[in-house]
Amino acid sequence: MNKDLQNLLNSNTSNPLVIMMCGVAGSGKTTYAQHLEKEGFVRLSIDEEIWKVNGRYGIDYPVEKYGDYQVEAETRLRNRLLHLIQNKQKVVIDFSFWQKAKRDEYKHLIEEAGGVWELVYLKVSPEVIRKRLDVRNKRFDANAAFPITEDILTSYLSGFEAPIDEGEVVIESS
Repeated sequence: MNKDLQNLLNSNTSNPLVIMMCGVAGSGKTTYAQHLEKEGFVRLSIDEEIWKVNGRYGIDYPVEKYGDYQVEAETRLRNRLLHLIQNKQKVVIDFSFWQKAKRDEYKHLIEEAGGVWELVYLKVSPEVIRKRLDVRNKRFDANAAFPITEDILTSYLSGFEAPIDEGEVVIESS
């Protein structure tokens, strides 16, 4: 675990800590968030929320509904986040946070609710992401609901707005 993040986790802040995971699909966000979950954090995952409520991508619901279900899942998880902050729970948000505007929105939301945020950016080379996605694409579970094709990955990489001077903790993997 990153030294700066470990220091933050060990600090005694009276406000609940919310870790915002940030990175492209395959960067390791869920693996990292699951580690924090073992440390006592409540993990919020859009992918798992969709799986739990709507079932399996392309089997229990049509592929075209995925975008709508993402919006609905995020709304539910956002409300849960506010409740968890009010109850002084530590939370890890297992989203991609690929847009600066979305990161800023959540930072403001967390602060307004009385929480303290930390943005953890998993900076991973496209080559490593491709290798990880090759393995992930063989699974079919909530965190690998559909295969990430080269076209989808290219779209994700070109649309990703990497955090720069946003107070992020950067964890690089090559």
